[in-house]
Amino acid sequence: MIGGIFLSSQKNIMFPWHQYLLGLILIVAGFFHVQKPKIFLSIMPGYLPAHKLLVLLSGIAEMVLGLMLVTAEGQSIAAALTGAMFVVYLPIHWSMISNPPKWFKWHKGFLWLRLLLQFGLIYWSAQYL
Repeated sequence: MIGGIFLSSQKNIMFPWHQYLLGLILIVAGFFHVQKPKIFLSIMPGYLPAHKLLVLLSGIAEMVLGLMLVTAEGQSIAAALTGAMFVVYLPIHWSMISNPPKWFKWHKGFLWLRLLLQFGLIYWSAQYL
């Protein structure tokens, strides 16, 4: 029996492939928050304090939640916290629409799609509650 991330040692079940995909997306996104913070710092709204700290903490939280999402013991709490995290990110996406960063050269419609994507991510994470 494989314990930990891929197969629950207590319930002996595999998770659906899309649950692993969301976990991987969270881990990769969190990694980039930590390794390439300049991208994320450039979209932080001015009203938030301690931009560097918030980007670092959000990256760590995404990686931890991504790992928890693919364990039977952590799945439900990770799903709830991931959904809450995506809700917290909504004002950041709205701020990016109203004040795009200087490096953003594409059509503003992509920013609206990104905002809509957040609602899809919230729904996706809720599937594992």
